[in-house]
Amino acid sequence: MPLTPEELLSESRLRRTYRKFLPDMVDLNGIRNCIMTAATAPSGADKQPWHFCVITDPALKQNIRREAELVERTFYEEKISDAWRQDLKKLKTGSEKPFLTEAPCLIAIFKEQYRILEDGSRDMNYYVNESIGIAIGFLINAIRNAGYASLTYTPAPPAFLRTLLNRPEGETPVMILCVGKPDPSYELPVLKKKSLEEVCDFF
Repeated sequence: MPLTPEELLSESRLRRTYRKFLPDMVDLNGIRNCIMTAATAPSGADKQPWHFCVITDPALKQNIRREAELVERTFYEEKISDAWRQDLKKLKTGSEKPFLTEAPCLIAIFKEQYRILEDGSRDMNYYVNESIGIAIGFLINAIRNAGYASLTYTPAPPAFLRTLLNRPEGETPVMILCVGKPDPSYELPVLKKKSLEEVCDFF
């Protein structure tokens, strides 16, 4: 039976981002259904410009973590502004990314700008950023509904993922979604969501 808007709001407020996970393996059949739920999202001209790589292999996760921490060190040492650094303090983030090897499942998400056809021409997609954003929202909600926690992680830059996962030139990595059972020992930061008045106007 569908949740009422009030019930859905109460349930959604329980969702939190975790940066520590238990080692328990996820149900891959459930993850497959979550991916297919994401793939029901609307997209520009129904081109469905997304690809999802599900990673559970420990060696590949270690390689992803190594490459991610390389770019993160440069980001934190050379690229981040003082204001941005201050904003991140409450989340206690840094260049070390242990969740990439601790989470039992990583989902690398790619947006497809174009596809190379057999004749060498490009089949272009439209409203790619909007489409992939909607699909990721569907995926996060589906994962929450399946009983798992998730973490949206965006390495800066994420280009190494295309090489490690052997994706074609027309695809650009967007983020890694870390998925698993949350570690109850993780101390959640105290956060406050904006009020309705801050995020919405009625006309």
